[in-house]
Amino acid sequence: MKRLLHGLALLLLATLLTACGPQRQSVFPPTITIQQMRALPDGAWQLSLRIQNNSYTGMDYQSLEGSLQVAQGIPVRVHAKFELDVPSFAGDVVQVEVLPTPAMNQALHEVAAKGSSGSLAYALTGTVHCVPDLEDHPDNKNPRDFPFNSNSFLSPVPGIPNTFR
Repeated sequence: MKRLLHGLALLLLATLLTACGPQRQSVFPPTITIQQMRALPDGAWQLSLRIQNNSYTGMDYQSLEGSLQVAQGIPVRVHAKFELDVPSFAGDVVQVEVLPTPAMNQALHEVAAKGSSGSLAYALTGTVHCVPDLEDHPDNKNPRDFPFNSNSFLSPVPGIPNTFR
């Protein structure tokens, strides 16, 4: 019986000591999707990228590097630098311009001609660079790079020309 009490006391002491350590911040990869795409008059596409923070702490997003592939065509480069502070489990939007290939523009015009019943498949892949927003430990900011991969469809927005969601 004495051994059992000593074992329980030791277990209780170990539990109390682990509670004294610093709070561990759980950081998870964000979800990045195209919220909206506009075909600009100069031929470029303006992407509204939604960055959804899936971490238990706020994140300071700094840049992303990746590629956009439309309708199984040749991918184009997507690159942007920005300062975006996103709280835990929240999302925000950043604007990025890309230069599509002629095949991408052709596919977009074909979908636009179908109206709201048309859809255009896309794949957005790459890496996002960020830093956890650790207010309690400002000297412990470890930069993180997270890969992202998003596959979905863009459809014309009724009543708003050259806009797709």
